[in-house]
Parts: sequence; structure tokens; C-alpha cells
Amino acid sequence: MSALPADPAPGQYWDELLRFWQEADWPEGSKVEIIDGVIVVSPPPAAPHNRIAAKVQRSLYSVLPKDWEVYQTLGVTHPTRGRLFIPDLVVVPDDVLDRIEGGEAVPLTAAELIVEVASPNNASYDRLNKAAAYAEAGVPLYLLIDRFAPAGPTVTLFGEPGNAVYQELQAVKFGEDIHLPEPFGLTIDTGVFPFGP
Repeated sequence: MSALPADPAPGQYWDELLRFWQEADWPEGSKVEIIDGVIVVSPPPAAPHNRIAAKVQRSLYSVLPKDWEVYQTLGVTHPTRGRLFIPDLVVVPDDVLDRIEGGEAVPLTAAELIVEVASPNNASYDRLNKAAAYAEAGVPLYLLIDRFAPAGPTVTLFGEPGNAVYQELQAVKFGEDIHLPEPFGLTIDTGVFPFGP
């Protein structure tokens, strides 16, 4: 992962930073995000990472309302904080995307659920920066799937955001079930997640 520094007041130069993000020739397959005014380039995720995201996505489709979707490469923005994230999965109502024009990203505040699958090179961003940003934007639920957690592979569900902080609603080791509350009402079997790198 590499980062390009940006102005310390990201909201002030958001349009220029976003234009650079849109127009630069990034390495094919890489994930390019803007985190707190810094452009962060990560390599493509490994197969186990993608497999976990696919398993969660399949589970979500079994409970989603017909007018909500799960997206894997959807950009979500928080311009005043200099943030453009591309979560591994984001659940957004259809009507939000109906109002988006062209290459615009979706407002982070429109997400109902965000799922991040940590990679070795971005785990600290997922655990700290993104968790704080998602809570600050009021995203109701954040599911962090962390194969590289210090205590071993863990899945943590965060919710009840307030003052840019989430409450930990549930944390389980790989192999145990985790339950997403309504409007999802979904139990995910983490035993199907690969443990390896």
C-alpha cells in the first residue's frame, strides 16, 4: 500500500483531490481510496479476501428488501473530511443511486451497512480510520472481518454510532455465528470463511 500526501485541510481542496483520483492512471486492479485527505493505493485483494466478501454478499441477498442492493466496488464519500472509500461491501437503497449522476460517488451517510475484510496492508485503516469515519457519518452497522486481528481471526459488528464512535455489538472468532440485527435479521456462519492468507 502506498499513499500520496494531500493538503491538511482536505475539505478545502476536495474537488481537486477528487479530480486527481478520477483522472490518474492507477495500477490495474488496485483499490484507490481517499482516507483523511490522503490517496491510498492498495494491491488487489487475495482470493480468500474475495471469497469472504462473496459469502457475506450471498447471505445478505437472502434478507435484503427488494429496493436495496449490495455493491462491491461502490465509492462512498465524505467530502468535508477528505474521504472516499471503496468498501468491500456496502448496502445502499436503490433510490440513493437513482439520484447520483455519472461518475459521482454515493454519500457515505446513505449506507445502511458497510463490510470491510481486512488485508495485512490495510488492517489498521479498517480498524481505526474507517471505523471512526463510518461512525461519524452515522452508518448504522459496520461489520469488520479481520483475519489478521492480534487475537486471531475475528468478526466484529459495530453499531449505535454516536460522537464518531461505534459501540461493539458483537465479536466472534472465525467459526462462530454472528448476528446482524434488523433491518437485516441475519445470522452469518463465519465457519465458511477461509482462515489462510
